[in-house]
Order: sequence, then structure tokens, then C-alpha cells
Amino acid sequence: MERSSMLDHFAEELRLARATSGMSQTALAEALSYSGALVAKVETCDRRPSLDFARRCDTVFGADGRFERIQRRISRETVVPWFRDWAGIEQEASALRWFEPLYVPGLLQTETYARAILVGAGLFAADEIERQVATRLDRQAVLTRDRPPLLSVVIDEYVLRRRIGGPEVMREQLRHLVKLGGALPRVRIQVVPLSAGAYAGLDGPFVIGTSPAGDDVVYLDGQRHGQVIDRAEYVRQMVEVWESIRGEALSQQQSLELMAEVAETWT
Repeated sequence: MERSSMLDHFAEELRLARATSGMSQTALAEALSYSGALVAKVETCDRRPSLDFARRCDTVFGADGRFERIQRRISRETVVPWFRDWAGIEQEASALRWFEPLYVPGLLQTETYARAILVGAGLFAADEIERQVATRLDRQAVLTRDRPPLLSVVIDEYVLRRRIGGPEVMREQLRHLVKLGGALPRVRIQVVPLSAGAYAGLDGPFVIGTSPAGDDVVYLDGQRHGQVIDRAEYVRQMVEVWESIRGEALSQQQSLELMAEVAETWT
């Protein structure tokens, strides 16, 4: 994959800020609470800076969010092209209604689970896998921003029982879901039990995003492609599908209890 131009920009700004402040790489690493080796790799574009790294740079250099803004542009450039439109909508949404029958939604994935999905596909080189994992984890910062979206997720119970990456990965992932569902007041996670049988969700995953202005759009994810749809009639139909699916789901509390129970079966 071609290197991001914003990655070069971040490295250049970091070297300049450090030189202007008269700091060595070791001194900067200590101020950031990161290793000197990592700072060196970021400055030579051998390592992509995380959102946390960028925010710490802003704090250390008093950069008023400059490093974070560059880092977010890096994330947009490294997202696969067909996902870019939705990635921007996702970051600005006031609410997200997400149904997923196959695996844990990206905003709720652990690092090991996300990596296991990409490795299991057998379609990506190791460096591409790491880039995609980093991008996916960066997207999750939307859940802890000052005004996070209201994230309502419904997953099929099959998601809890499908082996991705092995028992330890699954146990960690399901415990993570329980933690998020209990700790983040604007995250709701519900499960459609296997006993539901046939229901509207079997036709596939989708996300309904609501903009700050109150407009809804639908995102459909597929094999190596994604589609954002804003046609009013289609959006209305998908809202009906969403309500039908949610009607089959367990309550939030019942869902958390089921996730915690299934987590302990992964031994």
C-alpha cells in the first residue's frame, strides 16, 4: 500500500516541534510515556501514530489539537477506499443503530479479535493487517469523545458462539462487550437469541447513522465494498427492519447476562 502523505506530514511536524523545543527523542519519549524506539519509528514513518500518541503530542507541545487533526487524516487515508464515505459519517453521527449477525461490530472489537478476523480471511499481508487493525481501533475513540453518539447494537447470539481466533480471544471479546455495555451509558448492546428462529436480520448486517441535524442514512457492508444510501423510502424501510429485529432481541440486562455466561464457556 502506498504510504500516506499525512503520515509524512505528521513525522515532519513531530521532528520540527521536537527540535523547536530542544528535546531529544529520549526526552520526548519520557514526556509522552512512550518508548524512544516508538518515537524514532514515528519520525521515520515506520510506525503509524495512534490517536493517543497524537493527543499526548498536542499536550506536550501545546499544539492545540494539530497532531490529532493530522492523525485523523492519516486514519481516513489508510481506510480502504470503499469505506471512506461511511467512516466520515460514523465519526460525526449523533446516533448509530447497528445490526450484525456474523461478528462483533468494529466499534466494539478488541484488538486480538479484530486481528483474528483479518488473519482468518487469508487475503491480507501482515503489514496491511496491522494497518487495518490500527484504523479500526482508532475509530473506537468516537465512543469516548466529549459527546459520543448513542450506539445501539443488536447482534445475533451466533456471534457469541462463533469461534474467532480461539477461546482466549473469544473470552476476552465477550467480557469486553459486557464491560462496554455496563460502563458506557450511551452504548446499548442486545442479543437476538437462537430461539428466535427466522427473523428479519437474517438478510444481513446494516447500520443506520443519524447526523447531528437528524437525517438518517443507511450503510450496507459487503465483500470488499460498502454502500451509503440516503434515499428516504429505503431509509424508512430499513428503520422498520431495525425495529423488527430489535423486537426479537433480549433486553439489555438479559443480553449482558447471556454474554457473560457464554464468555465463561470459552475455555
